[in-house]
Amino acid sequence: MSSEGVRFEASEEFARRMDAEDPLRHFRDEFLFPLHHGEQSIYLVGNSLGLQPRKAKPYVVEALEDWEKLGVEGHFAARHSWMPYHELLTEQTARLVGAQPLEVVVMNTLSVNLHLMMVSFYQPTRERSKILMEAGAFPSDQYAVASQVRFHGYSPERDILRLTPRPGEETLRTEDILETIERHGREIALVMLGNVNYLTGQAFDMAAITRAAHRHGCRVGFDLAHGAGNLLLSLHDTGPDFAVWCSYKYLNGGPGTLGGVFVHERHARNNALPRFEGWWGHNKQTRFQMGPDFDSIPGAEGWQLSNPPIFQMAALRASMELFDRATMPALRRKSDLLTGYLEFLLDRLPPGFVRIITPRDPKQRGAHLSLRFSKEPRKLLEKLTAQGVVCDFRSPDIIRAAPAPLYNSFLDVYRFAGVLEGHARD
Repeated sequence: MSSEGVRFEASEEFARRMDAEDPLRHFRDEFLFPLHHGEQSIYLVGNSLGLQPRKAKPYVVEALEDWEKLGVEGHFAARHSWMPYHELLTEQTARLVGAQPLEVVVMNTLSVNLHLMMVSFYQPTRERSKILMEAGAFPSDQYAVASQVRFHGYSPERDILRLTPRPGEETLRTEDILETIERHGREIALVMLGNVNYLTGQAFDMAAITRAAHRHGCRVGFDLAHGAGNLLLSLHDTGPDFAVWCSYKYLNGGPGTLGGVFVHERHARNNALPRFEGWWGHNKQTRFQMGPDFDSIPGAEGWQLSNPPIFQMAALRASMELFDRATMPALRRKSDLLTGYLEFLLDRLPPGFVRIITPRDPKQRGAHLSLRFSKEPRKLLEKLTAQGVVCDFRSPDIIRAAPAPLYNSFLDVYRFAGVLEGHARD
């Protein structure tokens, strides 16, 4: 089997050769791996919590030292002054998601940002009240959407349209999503999808969905929790109204760290949009005049509420610098090969042991594969953990494995498949 002209081989020699030829191989040394019996674990769960960059600690320590030495003056006199600290991430974030700097801001956490965006972009009317989403969306998204619908006095049972796969299929078909938009477009106020489904690993055609929804007058938003730092995104050109994401998965910002927001440029100066307002979204030139009337910063920054937590941003800076150096096009090329190699090796395991439910088409997936095992998956995961393999389990029967291209290697993938083969023959 081959991918992008590379013919895969099921051998350690091949994996080591691929690693030696990998132009991104040196980025692995920028991260700290959990150890298993003194050796680096096989860490394939970057889609849940990314590894710690080596520079995260010194960057956080720098901010702590400035606080210690400068107190409140650190807002202006710190080595990286705190007042504009979030701006250190703006251009990097814009490049990461294919946006203009005006369109992005790092702030809050994902579910908070999703609520803030729906305040602005979900404005139901009697004729157009529905939200279209995946039936299998991440639970927090389902809770947020249902609560927004109820907040406006509508019924989640009636006003949330849930996309489900065809009988006997695991993932959604693009034509079915588009047909639903075509059929219900006049009733839909907001199309709100995760651009990569957390459970199946399916990546949706954002451009086609956005075009179809906008043609019917619907607003469009995406949850990029499993897309940012994973897929090659072009949010400005694709044109959704908004997107939100977290930074602790592929972006390696640390547990519970800040998320990001994209608001398309066409909304940058639309002060007629309803929004929840806070002082950090106020005009920077007059913010400290402490006036009573809100004057929004143009662009995504205008949705900010509070001054940001510096220590979390410091840790995220360490990772975002690495993404900026590596570039998303290069990371996607490697990711397609890594995940393709994992798929190739899994297909060689004894028949019936494992089934990949993530789409086979690389254009419909990112780094992670969702796997159904014929043997008890919970017990299998425990065995993998005992052997230094870190994956995760999603109820009722799925193990997810995600070779993250910024720090995972072909040898990681080969060794993981070897461990699985041992259990397949038990």
